[in-house]
Amino acid sequence: MERANHTVTEFILLGFTTDPARQLILFVLFLVVYSVTVVGNVTLMVLICNDPRLHTPMYFFIGNLSFLDFWYSSVYTPKILVTCISEDKSISFAGCVAQFFFSGGFAYSECYLLAAMAYDRYMAISKPLLYSQTMSFKLCAFLVAASYLGGFINHSVVTKKTFSMNFCHDNTIDDFFCDLFPLVKLACGGKDGYQIVLYYLLASNVITPALLILASYIFIIATILKIRSTQGRLKAFSTCSSHLVSVTLYYGSILYTYFHPRSNYAMDGDKIVSTFYTVVFPMLNPMIYSLRNKDVKEALRKVFK
Repeated sequence: MERANHTVTEFILLGFTTDPARQLILFVLFLVVYSVTVVGNVTLMVLICNDPRLHTPMYFFIGNLSFLDFWYSSVYTPKILVTCISEDKSISFAGCVAQFFFSGGFAYSECYLLAAMAYDRYMAISKPLLYSQTMSFKLCAFLVAASYLGGFINHSVVTKKTFSMNFCHDNTIDDFFCDLFPLVKLACGGKDGYQIVLYYLLASNVITPALLILASYIFIIATILKIRSTQGRLKAFSTCSSHLVSVTLYYGSILYTYFHPRSNYAMDGDKIVSTFYTVVFPMLNPMIYSLRNKDVKEALRKVFK
């Protein structure tokens, strides 16, 4: 990556607060959240791999979602923990590039994966008798691979453009991680085409998967409305309720981040929203997909017997 016009060799992450007492509280809080995230996602992946009853297309996607959430959280949280208890708030230029690339790659891969999961739910509701044949392992593996490739390839374009900008003297990021908007704010040159990159990022990684999810749910709703019994409708809706909650929380926070007025960026409210979809959301997913799931509960009981 071209760095000829950079005089900045590291960035300073201001984080949430400079007060030592609050930093200690945040350290404990983030440590608990990260521990729950790791245990929850790893447990769910192990259960899905080891229990034959969970070897279905739906759990194949959920397992990959847990894999993404585990690594997505791991890109951010360890550095946040270090920042909270250390006087050294710096991150190297290369470290910032790596964090930016992998965080975006995992985040946008999850956008595509949620779209693939919406299609899976549509097939399960609209064609239940042909579901197992239609959602073959090859198709599921293709959709997952396409999600990873789509997220990382598209974000590599954004990463290259972002770090091709010139960073001269100011290296203080008023946030807890290397993100697009604070980096653009710090850049002293080479910002031409930044808006095009932003629109590309939104169109390819956020809006397109969101439209695919919306289309899937339109067909799902149309299918549910054709079911005559109320009990049948509720049963059909319950098969996609967890996914709908996950999509609403994830896309709600991402869309807020990108579409609210930029003049207010780096305020405490923005940091809270960023914290939700980078740190808290990966912890919630295993709960969303397992608390009301009889198969997962039964698999967990089987492990402890």
